[in-house]
Amino acid sequence: MTDLTRLVELVEPEARALGFELVRVQMMQSEAGEGGQALQIMAEDPATGQLVIEQCARLSRKVSDLIDEREEAGEVLVEGAYHLEVSSPGIDRPLTRDKDFANWAGHEARIVMQKGWTGEEKAQRVFKGELKGLENGVVSLDETKMGVVVELPREKIHSAKLVLTDKLIAATKPLDASGADDIVEEHDED
Repeated sequence: MTDLTRLVELVEPEARALGFELVRVQMMQSEAGEGGQALQIMAEDPATGQLVIEQCARLSRKVSDLIDEREEAGEVLVEGAYHLEVSSPGIDRPLTRDKDFANWAGHEARIVMQKGWTGEEKAQRVFKGELKGLENGVVSLDETKMGVVVELPREKIHSAKLVLTDKLIAATKPLDASGADDIVEEHDED
């Protein structure tokens, strides 16, 4: 089993040292090659809210070296074969930190709550609408279908992400994509 908490403890200082903020660390099904699993590290440059290819490559090298060093010392951080994916959050980014819910207020979001989040087995879990913000641990969302503002406890949110809209595209600064064709993926085989 992968210890994501331990990975965050190790990766966050490395990202910070490069001037980046960690957005998310997760194990996921790989879409590259023959499938398997991928360790996804998502980070952003606070100045732009994204990373360019060169920044992703620098963080990828740091994280790869760190994992190799820890594993050579006997610590198993990720069990089995996997590959490392370092990426920018993108325009329709996940909302993973409290500040994301505040910073992206006014934009459309899709929020999925944990199963049984209200105590009722069949409670609505998926909400979509304009994000109003976060206050006292509660995310407010002007829910499109219901036409009302719903209040969702932050600690009960399973996942949340921005929805790609013209307004979101207009609010996102374009970044330089030069070098995107030169990326070489590293694979770790056990």
